[in-house]
Amino acid sequence: MSVLKSWTGGVVVLLALAGGLRAEVTVSQSNLPEGVMQSGLVSVLVQERAGLDAVPDDHLSTMMISAAETEDTPTARLTEAWLARQPDPETETQVACLANALYHEARGEGVTGQQAVAEVILNRVDDSAFPRTVCGVVNQRGGGSCQFSFVCDGRPDTPTNAAAYRQSLKIARAMLDGAPRTLTDGATYFHTKAVRPVWSKRFVNTAQIGAHLFYRKSLRTASN
Repeated sequence: MSVLKSWTGGVVVLLALAGGLRAEVTVSQSNLPEGVMQSGLVSVLVQERAGLDAVPDDHLSTMMISAAETEDTPTARLTEAWLARQPDPETETQVACLANALYHEARGEGVTGQQAVAEVILNRVDDSAFPRTVCGVVNQRGGGSCQFSFVCDGRPDTPTNAAAYRQSLKIARAMLDGAPRTLTDGATYFHTKAVRPVWSKRFVNTAQIGAHLFYRKSLRTASN
């Protein structure tokens, strides 16, 4: 659940409770001190709702995203500013496998481009048609080729740009920790705009982010 939905959802719950308090106050405020306090709470909640309704949706969204970044909570789209505040993650095996893929496949695509590629890899992990681990997905081979070109292009895989690799590690850690996958609409495939593979015709194009096009399988409907 996004920070925006969570926060506004909390307000809705409070307002719903306010309705119950209002009914209770009608009965009790004439003879109980607590009634005065409850009446004051209802008044505050009603004023808060009026103020919230007056804020444009886009401005409210911006406020919530800014608040989330300040609180070090990843939003739907990771940012360089948020990543810069995160500590360097331990390079455990799955983090390293994901970071290597992001670094070699999309480091020139910025944070958003790398996040999108991470979504593809993690979506594959969740799909029974692919290996069940990040390293398994990244290193998968079949039909005489590799799913990710850097794995079998014959060149060393050791990162040469330390700063770029550090950022890839942070993106990988955030995605493995549960950052939202909202950029590619469930994509499990991608390719650069420079090529047009035959397989792309069989899938649904879900997004274009930087130099990459993203795809997922067509959804099948049950037949009677």
